[in-house]
Amino acid sequence: MLSQCPANLLDPLISIYQLHTADRNCLLEHVSHLYLQGNYKEAAILSIKLKLQPDQDVEKMCTPLLLQDKANLVEDYVAEYPELQRKLLQTLDKWCDLSFNIRDITRPYQGLSRYKPEKFNRRMLSKLVFRLLERFNVDPALCPNVINQRHLRTLNYLFYKRFVEKTMTEENWADHIQSTVGENRWLQGQLVQSLLRHCDARGAARWALHCRVPPEMLPQAVAEELQKLHIQGRVEEVTKPDNYEASKKKDYYQLPISRENIHFLQTWEETLQCWEKVLQPGQVVGVDMEWKPSFGMVGKPRVALLQLALKDEVFLLDLPQLLKQAEAEGEKEKLPHFIQMLYSDTAITKLGYGMSGDLSSLAATCSGLKDTEKQIKGVVDLLAVDKQLQWGKDSRKVDGLSPEHSHEERGVRQPEKGLSLLVQHVLGKPLDKTEQLSNWEKRPLREEQILYAASDAYCLLEIYERLCKDPESFGLGSDLTDSLVGKQSKKPRAQKQLNKQETPSPSGQECQGPRTEPSGPPAPISPREFSVVCDNMLQGLGRYLRCLGVDVQLLDNEDDHRKAAEIARQEGRVILTSGLPYQTLRSQVGEGRCFSVNCSEKAKEQALQVLKHFNVQVSLSDIFSRCQVCNCNKYLKVSRETMRQLVESSRQASGEHSAGCPGSQSCDVTVPICDTAQPGCAPHGEQAEGVEQCRAAAVLAGDTVLQVAAIPPRVLDRDELTHFYCCTCCGKVFWEGSHFGRVVSQFQDVLVVSGNTQSVYELS
Repeated sequence: MLSQCPANLLDPLISIYQLHTADRNCLLEHVSHLYLQGNYKEAAILSIKLKLQPDQDVEKMCTPLLLQDKANLVEDYVAEYPELQRKLLQTLDKWCDLSFNIRDITRPYQGLSRYKPEKFNRRMLSKLVFRLLERFNVDPALCPNVINQRHLRTLNYLFYKRFVEKTMTEENWADHIQSTVGENRWLQGQLVQSLLRHCDARGAARWALHCRVPPEMLPQAVAEELQKLHIQGRVEEVTKPDNYEASKKKDYYQLPISRENIHFLQTWEETLQCWEKVLQPGQVVGVDMEWKPSFGMVGKPRVALLQLALKDEVFLLDLPQLLKQAEAEGEKEKLPHFIQMLYSDTAITKLGYGMSGDLSSLAATCSGLKDTEKQIKGVVDLLAVDKQLQWGKDSRKVDGLSPEHSHEERGVRQPEKGLSLLVQHVLGKPLDKTEQLSNWEKRPLREEQILYAASDAYCLLEIYERLCKDPESFGLGSDLTDSLVGKQSKKPRAQKQLNKQETPSPSGQECQGPRTEPSGPPAPISPREFSVVCDNMLQGLGRYLRCLGVDVQLLDNEDDHRKAAEIARQEGRVILTSGLPYQTLRSQVGEGRCFSVNCSEKAKEQALQVLKHFNVQVSLSDIFSRCQVCNCNKYLKVSRETMRQLVESSRQASGEHSAGCPGSQSCDVTVPICDTAQPGCAPHGEQAEGVEQCRAAAVLAGDTVLQVAAIPPRVLDRDELTHFYCCTCCGKVFWEGSHFGRVVSQFQDVLVVSGNTQSVYELS
């Protein structure tokens, strides 16, 4: 009964027959039988229902599930067993070791049904490890390989910021390098190699001394320079001051109040004086927060500094110290009470920029503040105002450097963005963001950090004052104050929604001011002429567009949003994004090359919005003209009989009753990669000449393995199917079925009726 029982009836069956009290050996034997038959999902589900996991090999049970991209089932399998969680994490970490051959895992499962090789790689495994570490609250030290690889990426990023972009100060960079590398010998070795790529031997020796790298880890030339430094009996400056530091101040926004009016608060006695001044009716307060960059590590950022700016002074609250002191005194609610009073008081105007992200981090810092976002009143998020502002085209060409500071001196020029760009437009000069990625948890704060933090909060007051004085000159309504504060007071959650949803303007970008009538729709284009890069929150949209023949690049979940801009510039693609990343990305590409979609809509509606906006004309021949897995647009057309031979040969090669299921194996003859059909681009019916005559082969030239084992046996017996279509890049096999009809019906509103009404299958 268990072997034939559907998953949704397992619970009643187990309850009726009291299987929890049955002989465990008998139950384990049945699960083992399911496993050997290749029913890995069913074996895992039954094990979970009967709580058999402690008596099973976690690696053996979970490996085929991970190969089938069933990570959620794997998480459920170990959810109630901390020891199994640790064993699974150690196994995944072992697989992520660079010296480990990941093919050793997949080899026994060649031909596994629903196997997704594109989802089984170190990047995806590393992502899974971090998710499990956070979900089960496991010490990251259990996974040194994954942690080291993440730290190495951080190290490379820091070197890029310091030596290529040259946008990170020496002290700031050194803080992060030391906290990232620490006493880890492997990372110290990677640090030395990076130093040698960016410095000469003497410079590398200076930094090695500064970062306490053991001398025995240094190359001979660097070790000799290090010895000279010791002989000199002094530690020289690690690098010369940047030659633009002395005069750069005039290029950036300057804090208009004196240093003595910036107060760093670490005790409750000091903070009480701050409360009395901030919590005054009619007060306008600039609010900002800083936290240590996580560089992709586990957990949400925790606020290290809360900045409150008034007209004549700025208060910097040391949140970790204040929370620690309050807890020691048994008054943990003091700080949450003050912050909630501030945010809920309608008589106090609170200014911020991207407040939703700040409040989310605040909630992660103190559990007593988790509902603050639901209670906010009287707030003005200048990010929302920024989206309404109307700037001239030329004014967006921002250069934060004066002429005498060339790009060579500063490195790769980065355009102003976000709050810095708004400050540039309204106040004339951008913010100096060199301290943005500081270690804000380290005490004492450096003077540069204190001035940066104060400027970030105080500039909000000046922007607000300037906009309120002359809103019309910025393309805003005359009732700016009433409309903004009023709306926030009535709808405390409206701001968060506004941050996430944006209305595209006729140019394909966010509305930057009052709407202008479009001059006319863009010229119609085909999907083959339209190429996009989808931000990582829009993968569903990307898959729909690719299904319709659009050339789509998808960011991975762990990719930084800025990677979309790099790809767009290099490959001439349009960026599709949503929410806050739009603010960053739109200034890094040409006008009309960044489009924001409504993230509250489903992927299908988003796809329709994009197609209509860019006037993309989709025909039947475009549907499925690209591989849904790898985006390739070249297919190999194989007859049903040839495909049957390929499947049978593959099964014979791997063995029907091996540890896995039937697999894709190389046979005697390979199919030349040039013998391909390009779906949607072959109106004269190009054929894969020579395929019919070749012997059964499941490997293309270039070692692309055809995934023939994924074809259900009954599909080969369908009379209406005469051909199969194999992706020449990843080997995925496609055939015409009901999915094609569903896509046609879903997008019939945008399908163009032309002289060519054949589908991709008929054209290939």
